[in-house]
Amino acid sequence: MSGATTIDGFAKRIRSGKGGLISAWIGIPDPLFVNHLAQEAFDAIVLDLQHGVWDLGSAAIGIGQGRLAGKPVLARIPVGDFSSASRLLDAGASGIIAPMINSAADAEAFAKATKYPPVGERSWGPTLAMNHTGLSATEYLETANQQTVAIAMIETRAALEGADEIMRVDGIDGIFVGPSDLSIALSDGAKVAPDTAEVDGVLKHLIARCRAHSKFACVFGSNGERAGELLRMGFDFVIAGADTQQLRSGAASAIAAARRVQAG
Repeated sequence: MSGATTIDGFAKRIRSGKGGLISAWIGIPDPLFVNHLAQEAFDAIVLDLQHGVWDLGSAAIGIGQGRLAGKPVLARIPVGDFSSASRLLDAGASGIIAPMINSAADAEAFAKATKYPPVGERSWGPTLAMNHTGLSATEYLETANQQTVAIAMIETRAALEGADEIMRVDGIDGIFVGPSDLSIALSDGAKVAPDTAEVDGVLKHLIARCRAHSKFACVFGSNGERAGELLRMGFDFVIAGADTQQLRSGAASAIAAARRVQAG
């Protein structure tokens, strides 16, 4: 591992149980957004390929921009798109977040795509990843399963019921809770209400199950304040709002400030 950069300590850090990690979340498919947000005090960057509009080419460049700025980059893949999971790891992603993992079978398929044997069946071809890390082929193969993380999203009733089975799957390193989809599921489609006492109760339960299975717990926070609450709750890795929200909030703040000064 002599050629590995400090970025490649991310997996060890998130697994450490010390928590406190805050990540940016980017759906706008411009690698320069990654570069700009990576200058801030985020611990990581997540590229959203599920609801954002990244493609594999732009995401590979975004991963490089994040690493150039000294930050690990993870990617959330589209539902069931496990082939892109291994390609994003080949491009140098530090981890993959997979949505709608509803069963142990889903988790096993995800682990197969993201881990090399004997844990999984990831195909060989990490050219960019080796360029980024400076590792030889032998070193990369020996360390990749530990140096990258596979994170299963828990966001449906089925996933809640099968959470223990999902966490027992070898190769699943942690979970990521999607509170918005979870609130839709819990209300049978009646509302999107991610920041409620009902959802908080489920979040605390999932943190406890993660601790029982020695897995780390991640979650989407709707804004910075909510992210702080979720860290205090015990999550290891949180999102402090999405790029679009932060962009518009910053613009709204600047406009409001200008109007206040204008009005005297």
